[in-house]
Order: sequence, then structure tokens, then C-alpha cells
Amino acid sequence: MATSAVTLAQEDNFNNPIITDKYTADPAALVYKDSVYIYAGHDQAPDDRDRYEMHEWLVYSSADMVNWNEHPVPLKPTDFEWATGAAWAAQVIERDGKFYWYVTVQHDETHHGKAIGVAVSDSPTGPFKDARGSAMITNDMTTEYTGISWDDIDPTVWIEDNGDAYMYWGNTQLYWVKLKDNMIEFEGEIQTVDLPHFTEAPWIHKKDDWYYLSYAYKFPEKTAYAMSKSIEGPWEYKGILNEVAGNSNTNHQSIIEFKDKWYFIYHNGSIPTHGGSFRRSVCIDRLYYNDDNTLKRVIMTSEGIQE
Repeated sequence: MATSAVTLAQEDNFNNPIITDKYTADPAALVYKDSVYIYAGHDQAPDDRDRYEMHEWLVYSSADMVNWNEHPVPLKPTDFEWATGAAWAAQVIERDGKFYWYVTVQHDETHHGKAIGVAVSDSPTGPFKDARGSAMITNDMTTEYTGISWDDIDPTVWIEDNGDAYMYWGNTQLYWVKLKDNMIEFEGEIQTVDLPHFTEAPWIHKKDDWYYLSYAYKFPEKTAYAMSKSIEGPWEYKGILNEVAGNSNTNHQSIIEFKDKWYFIYHNGSIPTHGGSFRRSVCIDRLYYNDDNTLKRVIMTSEGIQE
């Protein structure tokens, strides 16, 4: 009797998650010169504890989106004398050779709830130091909109070609405010935006004449997005961009263009065996546009970005 030969396929090259020796979450990407920098929170909850424990932020860099280098820890919530902990979502942006890091932390007893601070450095990898000595946004500034103490989280900043800068943030309610040229104070009144089922995690990017505002939608979180011709809106809701990311209840994205390709950077809970909603991992997949400038739905892959 003839025996059938079985050919074993070569194991696929899986590049997602991009970091496997630490749990990483809430990725915010910065393109600077010929590299991409990813700033992420460090999920540090023990395997038997299901709650967010995040005591520091991490930074990684890459020149090809495949090979990532880890840098020394550049910032912790305790670097802000007025903060007590909780290294929640944050974003770094460059202006005039300085790097501004907008962070979510837990304020001390002088202000109840979460707050937004800003640190500054002369290098994308730090070290960073508190740029103000106080929070930019505290919970008492937005109490008229929600009854929660964690609505002032997840800052994202955008700088227009003319130098005007804006910060968006929020949980259950989306806020925005214009920043002064010094990038550490805001001018004018806090504004609100109403989007369908906005949860958190706003991110702004732009392609051609269109602004895109992506955000976490419902809970467990998918990613949805809206479009506008102006950074100040009005925003038109366009639909779902990314489905629930594996076994993570949260979905937090950044979107960048690097070397003429667009990338969707997010987290899931896919590292075995303790990965999940409180021990997450950063992943990257490609982002594509339709002919009418809307976004194609992201396809999350294990392969990720290949050489």
C-alpha cells in the first residue's frame, strides 16, 4: 500500500504582537526623521489580578516597522510631583525641536480623579520632565458634562500647518481645546463633540484635505471614525474601522504615515497565557483608503508588518 506524504508548511512568520517580553498598551506613534517611535503604557498587573496596574511608560523605535528597539524608561507618573500614579494613555508630539508628552495620570488629593499633564524633552527618547509643575486639565474643569472622575483621559494633540495646536481627549464625552504656542497652556473655552457611542481613545490624523478622528466605540470597544474638513469640525460619523481586538475589552489606536504607507497601531490581549484586557500587547497592521477618501476596515493579522 502506498503511503501518502505529508508536507509540513514552514511556520508562518508572525510579527504581531511587536513586543513579546513585556505587556504594552495604548500605543501612540510619532514619526520623526527616519524613524517611528511608539510610546506605550506598561501593563504590570500580576497574572492573578484583573485590574489596570500601570506604573510607567515605555518607548520603542524602528526604522522599518519590523525591528523594534527598546529605550530606557523615559517617564513615570511619579515624575509629576502632583500625580500619584496610573500611567494611562498618552501621546508625544514634536514642535520646534522639543518633544511634548501629554499624559493621563491620577491626580493627588488636591484634585479628585484623572488629570492630564505634559512633560517635555529635547529628545524623542527622553528623559522627560514636567513642563508645567501642575496639571493642564483636572476633573473639576469638566464636571458639568459627566458624573465620572475619569473623563479627562487619553489626550491626543494635532498641530496645523500654520502652527495652531489642538488637544482632544475624553471618556464618554469628547472634549477639545486650542493650545497656546508654548504647548503647555490652553486658550479659550473647552469645547465638546458628540459622536455616536464615543467611549475614549481619540486620535487625529490627516490625509490630503481630510481630517480623521478615530475613537473607541461602545464597550467592549471597537474603533470607529469620523471625518471633517476642519480640525474644529463639524465631524461626520463614518462607521466602524476596527473590530473588537481579540480578548481585550479596550481598543486604543494610533494612525501614521511612514515612507508612503499608512499604518494602524493598536493593542490586543494575545500573548499566551496571561494576555488579556489587563495585560495587553501592541500590534501593527496596514491602513488603506477607499477612492472616496473613507477608510477601509482594518484587517488584524498575526503576520503584522513583514520586511
